[in-house]
Amino acid sequence: MAFDATFWVAVSFVIFFGILVYFKIPQNVNNLLSKMIVDIKNEIDESEKLRTESKKLLDDAQSKLNSVSVETKKILDQAKSDSDKLVIEMNDKFHKSAEIKKNLSKTKIVQMKEAAIKEIKDLSIKIAVKSVKKIITTSVDKSKLDNLFEKNLKETKSELKNINS
Repeated sequence: MAFDATFWVAVSFVIFFGILVYFKIPQNVNNLLSKMIVDIKNEIDESEKLRTESKKLLDDAQSKLNSVSVETKKILDQAKSDSDKLVIEMNDKFHKSAEIKKNLSKTKIVQMKEAAIKEIKDLSIKIAVKSVKKIITTSVDKSKLDNLFEKNLKETKSELKNINS
């Protein structure tokens, strides 16, 4: 019986599979693949847990960001309100201060005007008295002046008597 090449290929093929089964290669490959499948499932589960945790952390961070945004808006609104009140208050104080200064200035002007008028009156009286003295001393002699003085003295006495009676 002559065996051709196909027969020997079939025999070597059966021997090859027999050796593989004898050394438990398919079982080891199956165990190795099962272990890899389990590892991949564990990694997928862990990544899913990490994803849910990260989503939760993201949601927490987003809610904190929203609350901070609301707080920031409240603080800014309060600061704006306070600054508006402060501006109004400072404006009122400025106007009151300006009014007080204006009134003080008016009072000083009136006082200075009265003082100037008094000083002008005093100077006018002094000049008038000097002028009268000069006129009297240069134009009127002493006898006429004594007569005029006596006449005025008598008139004054008579007027005082009329007032007292």
